[in-house]
Amino acid sequence: MTPDSLDFLAVAPEVALTAGVVLLLLVEVNTKLGSRAWAVFATLGLAAATAMSIWQFVAYRAEDARTFYSDMIVMDGFGALAGMIVFPLAALALLGGWELVTSFGRRGAEFVSLVMIAAAGAHLMAASGNLIMLFIGLEVFSISLYILAGFTREREDADEAALKYFLLGAFASAVFLYGVALVFAATGSVSIYGRGGIADFLGSVILTRPGILLAGTALLLVGLAFKVGAAPFHAWAPDVYQGSPSGVTGFLNAGAKVAGFAALARVLAVALETEIADWAPALSVIAALSIVVGTLYAIAQDDIKRMLAYSSVAHAGFIATALVAGRAGIGDMWFYVATYAVQVIGAFTVVAAVTGQREGRAPLEAFSGLGKRAPVLAASLGLMMLAMGGIPLTAGFIGKAAVFQAALEAGYLWVVVLGLVAAVAGLFFYLRVVVIMYFQPAATGPGTDTARPSVGMGGRIVLFVASAATIVFGVAPWPLLDLVKDALPL
Repeated sequence: MTPDSLDFLAVAPEVALTAGVVLLLLVEVNTKLGSRAWAVFATLGLAAATAMSIWQFVAYRAEDARTFYSDMIVMDGFGALAGMIVFPLAALALLGGWELVTSFGRRGAEFVSLVMIAAAGAHLMAASGNLIMLFIGLEVFSISLYILAGFTREREDADEAALKYFLLGAFASAVFLYGVALVFAATGSVSIYGRGGIADFLGSVILTRPGILLAGTALLLVGLAFKVGAAPFHAWAPDVYQGSPSGVTGFLNAGAKVAGFAALARVLAVALETEIADWAPALSVIAALSIVVGTLYAIAQDDIKRMLAYSSVAHAGFIATALVAGRAGIGDMWFYVATYAVQVIGAFTVVAAVTGQREGRAPLEAFSGLGKRAPVLAASLGLMMLAMGGIPLTAGFIGKAAVFQAALEAGYLWVVVLGLVAAVAGLFFYLRVVVIMYFQPAATGPGTDTARPSVGMGGRIVLFVASAATIVFGVAPWPLLDLVKDALPL
């Protein structure tokens, strides 16, 4: 290891968040200052981590990208952009769910800490240049989400969601780790970069018996496909999303998409770039299956959280469509992931306001007449639904067009055709929400809720940011499209 292989900036986002978490917990235990102190430390930690990611992007993108700490951490535009997305997402999630945080009393400090730790793990997954380091980031991220899913102790469905997430997630992590072992057996390395690394080995050696590498690649793909909720590894998503507190479900969805697809892109398009003829067809099948399964099951749901869960399965398929093009599709993947993640946070902020921050179930009839009861909430959720459906002049339309173009240029016309058909079919359940809000009167009678839901200042900020991003990047997407061109991995 040479002296210049150590650089504090390479791990600065994780250090900033860790310091914020330690200070937050220490202050809470010793002074009991309450939620205002939590907000201060969370803001400082997430803002510092975002600033460090921007610094990394400016200093180390494109040809300036480098690896540090014996090739275990990568500083490039790819990892930096992941931080620039996931840290603000964590801040938006906390803003939108702050009512949930304060409802936990002193346990709210633990909740905030877990969100910050999950964000650090997500960024570590994107910045890892070594499969073992990637696994560590994966576990830091996943374990935090398991706990967040079951944080409301009084509901059995929350306990069930956390247990299902934990058991299936642990199994997926074991599958991923076994894949790492097989890749090591085939290449003699778990490092993605550097002399003798996986990419270097596969670029200079012809494997006469590649069966072990193929098996390892398949297991890596399965393990990460579970994390992003792609079919047929999606069985956990509907129950977990429905059972989790509504105030945190958006972050479960958005964070998993950012971290999981960042890891998939780094592993497949970089470490295994020379093997694209083997993994791209398999990924295209997963993408197609996710689009079809997610769309068909979403149509049949009468709970908006389950509908959004199956919708996220379909969106995982759309995002994976870009990755079948390898490196050429990474920029398009980033555009879709970034805009979709913001839309999800915005949608679940409205869901939490209507059905309750701590609640699990969110029946569609609870949104009847929302257009009259809470016009701002209805308009915001309606915009998110239209964007997820890919309506023109929204960021969702640009995202779908971008990933379809990447897949088309890679020769996967059949996936594009299937995706277009599914996108049209998916309009049914997205527009169904809009119809319920604006054209169906609020239910009346015993046991019905005709209240006028409201959202606090934090939630209003989240809805403004989500709505503005959805419209701006739908009308003028070029600034973000140009930005993601510099967010390619080393």
